[in-house]
Amino acid sequence: MTDGTELHTVGQIARRTGLSVHTIRFWSDSGLIAPTGRSAGGYRLYDAAAVARFDLVRALRELGIGLEAVRGILARQATVAEVAEVHAQALDAEIRALKLRRAVLRTIAKRGGTTEETTMTHKLAHLSAAQRQRVIDEFVESTFSGIALDGDAEVVAEWMRELPDELPDDPAPDQVDAWIELTDLVADEDFRQLLRRIALAGASPVASRHGYELRALALRHAGRATAEPIPPDSAEGRAVLDRIIRPGMPSGERDELRRWLETVADARVERYWELIAVLNDRAPAPPAVPAFTWLIAAMRAHG
Repeated sequence: MTDGTELHTVGQIARRTGLSVHTIRFWSDSGLIAPTGRSAGGYRLYDAAAVARFDLVRALRELGIGLEAVRGILARQATVAEVAEVHAQALDAEIRALKLRRAVLRTIAKRGGTTEETTMTHKLAHLSAAQRQRVIDEFVESTFSGIALDGDAEVVAEWMRELPDELPDDPAPDQVDAWIELTDLVADEDFRQLLRRIALAGASPVASRHGYELRALALRHAGRATAEPIPPDSAEGRAVLDRIIRPGMPSGERDELRRWLETVADARVERYWELIAVLNDRAPAPPAVPAFTWLIAAMRAHG
């Protein structure tokens, strides 16, 4: 019969759908798809609608949707779209976990560390976003404890808290490395004390007057002098210095500015910002410490 009333045996459905006889019987016994009737010999028979349901269940199962969710769809307790959305979200979480695991394994392979280092790498990489943020918040709060933060210092302290909500869906090994290195850096007491000195130095009037403009000038002129290179203690170095710091600056103010530069021009601070940029999937700012190091040397050489 071809009018839609033809009944099919389990074997016929198996050949038509590619399902095993065992699977068809299991789904039938589970109540997912009841037989339309029975043959004279007692064998299960299914109509075209039942066969279509077998096709649907097979498709849903191949997508990884569980039998209870399938049962809800067949009973019209949930739509295919609703179940698909929930399952897609679950798969997204699983994929993120797998990608993070892959990144951690690559990091471990590259580092070739001890068993203890491997365990720590795994734990650090799998910290939740809230746990990672607490690590940084505790670092910022303890570092600046007792220091009145206002103006630029307050802005910098907030910037130092800037972690992404999550590591990227597909974290690169360098991002896993960045988080591990950042964790080590913020635990370093010397680094914390350095930041306190920088915060206190930032209150200096000379820092307020010259800070931002000096960075731009140093990157432009001292950066070029570093690249060429021009020795900071040479006559040409003196000419470059005069383009960055006006020659008529009083010696006391000049000395205070140099001391401030010696405090803030630290590679560890620049590395902190580089790590934050990597974690936020941003290009790090151009390095400024080499230019500042050249500038400090020129100031020392030329008084």
